[in-house]
Amino acid sequence: VQLQASGGGLVQAGGSLRLSCQASGGPVNHYTVGWFRQAPGKEREFVAAVKWRLGNIMYADSVKGRFTISRDNAKDTVYLQMNSLNPEDTAVYLCAAREQMYGSIYSSRSNYPYWGQGTLVTVSS
Repeated sequence: VQLQASGGGLVQAGGSLRLSCQASGGPVNHYTVGWFRQAPGKEREFVAAVKWRLGNIMYADSVKGRFTISRDNAKDTVYLQMNSLNPEDTAVYLCAAREQMYGSIYSSRSNYPYWGQGTLVTVSS
């Protein structure tokens, strides 16, 4: 499966952005798709993920209540709606996928073999 992320940009603290991850080249409903982020000098961290077929969702504690992950079956696209952004959310955001329809959602990046390119989100104070 190939992944294409988009939607990053510059936003003021308290603002919102919506990221998109377009999937192609595979039966997307066989996959779990996740968003990760990597800030300068920091490790890549899990943000959120959704199991395409069943719709199960998991969030990192740091984004619960502010970010919403969703999928559009018709467009083979996963979205990450980010609200109440703060400067600590500044990072390159990447979408990733693993072939998994059932079971628990994994938050470790090592469990995701497919990666798209990143999209930069900058939150100014």
